Formats: sequence, structure tokens, C-alpha cells
Amino acid sequence: MTATPSLAHHVAVLIAWLDAHNPRTDHEIAMRIMKIGEEFGEVVSAYIGMTGQNPRKGVTATRDDLTSELCDVIVTAAVALASVAGDAEQAEQVINAHLSARFARLLTRIHHAPHARLTA
Repeated sequence: MTATPSLAHHVAVLIAWLDAHNPRTDHEIAMRIMKIGEEFGEVVSAYIGMTGQNPRKGVTATRDDLTSELCDVIVTAAVALASVAGDAEQAEQVINAHLSARFARLLTRIHHAPHARLTA
């Protein structure tokens, strides 16, 4: 049994595999970015299937199907980010810097909101 890889390691392996089969041209990077939209469509489909929103089809998906599709969006976005940033390590640095900045702004907004009870 193998250990579960970190997201960064998983992305690094995916990037190496993709680059070997589809060199990282501008077109290939665009395709990796557009893949996020395709995966998002699968999230929407899973949600519709989970809620039975389409009466012709009924309930066709589970919460596990939905969470799996959401994970696919995250991985696909991470691959696109790594493709643009350079590699998985650089993508991890970019996302950590982005999250740090966003979290600081979030805390500022929360502390200025009425009835705020969240602390860092």
C-alpha cells in the first residue's frame, strides 16, 4: 500500500506526465485552463443528479459523486496553476501567498463585521 501523496506531489506527477505527452505550449496551457470549466460542468451535473433536479432522470448521483467531482476541480485548477507558474512547487508558493493575503483581508472584514466571533 502506498502513502497518499500531497496535492503538490500529485500535481508534480501529473504535470510531468502531461508535459511528456503534450508539451507545454501556449495552446496546451490554454487547454489545461479550459479543463477547469469541463470539470466544473461535471460538478454541476453531479449536483443536479444528487438532487434529482431533472425529473426525466431522477436521482443519479450521490454526495460522494459530488465531492469527488469537486476534488477533480481542485486538482485540475492546481495543474493549470502549476502549468502557468512553472511547476508544482512554484504553484504551491503562489497559492500560499494568495491564501495568506486573502486570509488577512478576511480577518479584517470579519473583525469589522457586527457580531463577529471568529479569531485567527
